[in-house]
Amino acid sequence: MSDRTERPVVIVSNRGPVSYRVEDGQLVGTRGAGGLVSGLAPLLDSGRASWIAAALSDADRAAVADRVSAPDGLAVRLLDLDPKDQALAYDLISNQTLWFIHHGLFDLTRSPSYTADWLEAWEAYRRVNQVFAQAVCESAPVDAAVLIQDYHLTLMAPTLASERPDLSTVHFHHTPFAGPDMLRVLPAAARDEMLTSLNAYDACGFHTQDWAENFEQDLRRWPHATSEVVVPAKAKVFASSLSTDAGDLRSTAGSERCVEHLRSLEEQIADSQLIVRIDRMELSKNIVRGFQAFDLLLQQRSDLHGQVVFLACCYPSRENVPEYARYKEEVLAEVERVNARWGTAIWQPILLETNDNYLRSVAALRRYDVLLVNPIRDGLNLVAKEGPLVNDRFGTLVLSTEAGAWAELQSAALGINPFDVEQTAEMMGLALDLDPSDRKTRATYLAGLVAERTPLDWLEDQLAAAG
Repeated sequence: MSDRTERPVVIVSNRGPVSYRVEDGQLVGTRGAGGLVSGLAPLLDSGRASWIAAALSDADRAAVADRVSAPDGLAVRLLDLDPKDQALAYDLISNQTLWFIHHGLFDLTRSPSYTADWLEAWEAYRRVNQVFAQAVCESAPVDAAVLIQDYHLTLMAPTLASERPDLSTVHFHHTPFAGPDMLRVLPAAARDEMLTSLNAYDACGFHTQDWAENFEQDLRRWPHATSEVVVPAKAKVFASSLSTDAGDLRSTAGSERCVEHLRSLEEQIADSQLIVRIDRMELSKNIVRGFQAFDLLLQQRSDLHGQVVFLACCYPSRENVPEYARYKEEVLAEVERVNARWGTAIWQPILLETNDNYLRSVAALRRYDVLLVNPIRDGLNLVAKEGPLVNDRFGTLVLSTEAGAWAELQSAALGINPFDVEQTAEMMGLALDLDPSDRKTRATYLAGLVAERTPLDWLEDQLAAAG
């Protein structure tokens, strides 16, 4: 077995670190951003790791067909999956079933309803996992550590254990993990297959101890979950929180283009206090209740009229999923309602930005007085960590106790029950009213808490779990 600091590593995920586009008739590859990529990029850049991911666009698939090299000489392999299998596995199983179960989003009086179509989709999900597993078996160096990321790829372990017993495999969930009360919603055969496979990895990681304990409770609740493959020893279960790359984020925040966005924002809001939220427009982020709480705050506090603006950078996501499309309409309607109720000729209470603009979002994080992060359930929520690192105004974090980040940041954030609109309004008001010295003390302490962990810490935890 190779020394842990030198052994080769294979990273596996649905979305990879590289994507392609057609520019002037040529395929051009660009590196992605985000928590997962920043957390694992050091290994990839070192030449020690390779990355296997799905081709997600027509340009990606063309790059696979044309064998286009990844930018910067990175060892990235994209898999051109069967289009129907990919759609069923990603849309129906990953996003409309597993995501909903792990985040507690199903209205059980109405959904889910499993039919033959769903069972066909689960078979597609299994086949996609098998394609990924075979790609690892074919290309992984001897004795490599294989780091498999997230809920899209839970069924790979039995094949890897059978065909490549030399590999050390780690699966890491970036979402919450459902406990028995929600996991029971899955059909028994699918639930047992997933638990059996996860238990066949050498280790399973989660962002918080709560999610890890949920997984262990599931294994105790269904101890006789079986599959066609006999699994080896029980997986090691561990918790490890991802953090953001502070240096990279601060560099972005100080860039001229970001500063331009900040100037534009300052022109919009002048000297108003600013509440900010940055989210994908999806159900677990609890956007509508956040606006309802702001509406209640304005109802209770006439002194804030014209003095505070709520900037919501919320971009649409998964619009092919009916529940998401409906939620987008609810978000837009709530913004319109609040602005119609309280707005004046010179003051718009809510500014809603729906196009995904990373630099504008970072500029907003620099300027907030209050950062609202109120998901009904979240595996971690990196925005809660990113804001304190770049904020210029000693802003205050109002954070849902159901976000994974709460486990780390609760001593410096103002906590809220995400379902309690009254409490959310109260905490936003309290945050706006904090004494400047208290605000500075709290914000400084919060930034220090965030800085205690780096993406490398998270990466090292996975490598340690691999053995």
